[in-house]
Amino acid sequence: MLWRSHLHFPWKMDTSGLGIHASQNCKTFWEENCSFISRLSEDIYKSPLNRSRNMPQKEPADMTDHGDDELSSRTGSPDEEGRVPEERSLLHQSLAVRELIDTEVSYLHVLQLCASDIRSHLQQLPQGDLDVLFSNIDDIIKVNSKLLHDLQETASREEEQVQLIGNLFLEFQEELEQVYKVYCASYEQALLLVEAYRMEPRLQREIQDTIEAVLPQAGSSGLSFLLVIPLQRITKYPLLLQKILENTLPDASAYPVLQRATSALQDVVTNINEYKRRKEVASKYTKVEHLSLRERLARINMHTVSKKTTRLGQLLKQEAGLVPKTEDKEFDDLEESFHWVSLCVTELKNNVAAYLDNLEAFLRFRPREYDLDIPGGPVVQYCYLARDLQLQTFPEFKQRLEALVWQPLCSLAKALAGPQNLIKKRLDKLLDFERVEEKLLEVGSMTYEEEAARHMYEALNSLLVAELPQFKQLAVRWLGQILCTFVTLQRDLAKQVLQRAEGSLAQLPHHHLSDPAFRKLVEDALGQTSHQLHSFQENFEKVLPPPTTQPLLPGAEHQVQALLSRYGPGKLYQVTSNISGSGTLDLTLPRGHVVALLQDKDTKGNSSRWLVDTGGHRGYVPAGKLELYHVVPREEELRGQARPHRDSQRQTPEPTLASVPSVPAVTQVVAVYPFVARSSHEVSLQAGQQVTVLEAQDKKGNPEWSLVEVNGQRGYVPSSFLARAPGPALWGWSLPS
Repeated sequence: MLWRSHLHFPWKMDTSGLGIHASQNCKTFWEENCSFISRLSEDIYKSPLNRSRNMPQKEPADMTDHGDDELSSRTGSPDEEGRVPEERSLLHQSLAVRELIDTEVSYLHVLQLCASDIRSHLQQLPQGDLDVLFSNIDDIIKVNSKLLHDLQETASREEEQVQLIGNLFLEFQEELEQVYKVYCASYEQALLLVEAYRMEPRLQREIQDTIEAVLPQAGSSGLSFLLVIPLQRITKYPLLLQKILENTLPDASAYPVLQRATSALQDVVTNINEYKRRKEVASKYTKVEHLSLRERLARINMHTVSKKTTRLGQLLKQEAGLVPKTEDKEFDDLEESFHWVSLCVTELKNNVAAYLDNLEAFLRFRPREYDLDIPGGPVVQYCYLARDLQLQTFPEFKQRLEALVWQPLCSLAKALAGPQNLIKKRLDKLLDFERVEEKLLEVGSMTYEEEAARHMYEALNSLLVAELPQFKQLAVRWLGQILCTFVTLQRDLAKQVLQRAEGSLAQLPHHHLSDPAFRKLVEDALGQTSHQLHSFQENFEKVLPPPTTQPLLPGAEHQVQALLSRYGPGKLYQVTSNISGSGTLDLTLPRGHVVALLQDKDTKGNSSRWLVDTGGHRGYVPAGKLELYHVVPREEELRGQARPHRDSQRQTPEPTLASVPSVPAVTQVVAVYPFVARSSHEVSLQAGQQVTVLEAQDKKGNPEWSLVEVNGQRGYVPSSFLARAPGPALWGWSLPS
């Protein structure tokens, strides 16, 4: 029959990347929804053209007598013979148009069932799974609903209908591409979920029952049948338009419009395939894997070694100038701008982390809980206000800051890791691409793997060039919103503090002062207090004993002497507490280590980080954990200084005095600070009291405590409270080495 040759559903089609393989259920579904074909065949059979073919042939004389016979009049004139194929083409064209519109109605009806009934009855699935399975099906319904409405509107203008259809598809080209490429990009991930559901028979049965209740023609395929329908539809549009085009006369005004529409829809399918391929490449290389050293070593094989060696060789040849380096100004500009955005996000994240740490330290500081020994009045109001702020206002601010600033900032930094990995991977693929291009120029051919590497670079580069600007704009907008949120939180905090302090401020003695007068009062009070503190510091330094030195580490004498001979005593400093370096140039030093000062600031001019030399390594340490090291003369030097004095005494004729019995240097120790014993294992000390050191460590070997004897009592005292006197004559305060 005539309609069989026209209405053929090409179920096995080449989609190059969409991977569409329609099942028999899909074919059955479309055939059931295209039942109009049988009705059309009856209309065609009953048409005058077919009735004339079924009539018996008459003699020429009879035809002459019956001039009103339609078929004889057509075949009898040469001008009328050409109308038969023309009418046949118009009939086929009408059938193709009707097929386009009717199948669009059926297709949109299935989508609406998926979005409303089926999705709403699959609430046992997580919301994340539903978002992946149905993707942007709502956007597809919206676009196809407008398309169907406009297609149905063309029926009222039958003479221009074909041309209007072509213009419609040209108008909807971009919208169709945008919505369908998103759906197709998530199709593979949706299939992975379907496979996972099949591993759970109970869940699979519930899903299957839900789908069969709404859409019985889905059959046993279930979700797979539903998910593939949009992919099949977008690939069928070019075929439907092609069928209309084939039955349109070349000299018709609608012919060029249909040609452009058919080509446009073919481009849409091609672009969707390319977009899907790019997304697959992106998903492959944007994964951030945290692998251990053993796992990394397990991945090494001859192929990876050969590939990385080839890339390294290509890079070395480029650096040596042996081969030209591919330059891409457009991508280089994009990479630089994206790098600055990443740098801003990283810097802001570090600053917000430091801000949160300082805020946490501020909340731990509670001066209101201590007895300030200040009479009542403003102090009582301050304590009340501080308690109110630290118990409610500041914790709420910290909670909002973490939720609205810190967490989005961490999410943004995590989102930037994917494009950063793609940029790094592009450099590797660029080296492969350049090597293949060189071989292609030399040999004129390449292997399948080399061609795949070439296509991989082209896909990766085009993906970055197309989407990196959009991602950068989104990241900048995201970063701007975070900064605006941070400023808003600061403003809200200030507003809340002022509201809570409003009642307390009215009770303060200076509440009647204007802002300039109050600032002047505060500045004067702070200046006076600062002068008092400075005077107290000067007086305190006058009565303090000479500065002491921390005990040297075992075996550090040689290192100290080397630093002393190289830099002099004025450059030596000693570490007062353990230092744990956090940066690449920061040093990790124990308490008591002696270093030499090289520069009293870092490269950024920060005077709180000093560049020092340990005698083996150079790096930065906090300036607050260093104090000037006071060199203690060794016993040999002391004896050498005392010998000339004794020689000069021998030249005098005076009688020799009885020598004072000397005490071993180890036992000549005095207490620098007073110490009050807290248990029977400790002994009390008075400043300047002589003690005898029995052991320079406790029973566990801890050198911070020493076993001493004082006035016949034995006990432990802190080693830092003691200083050694090298002989009966007092040479100055010093600590044992």
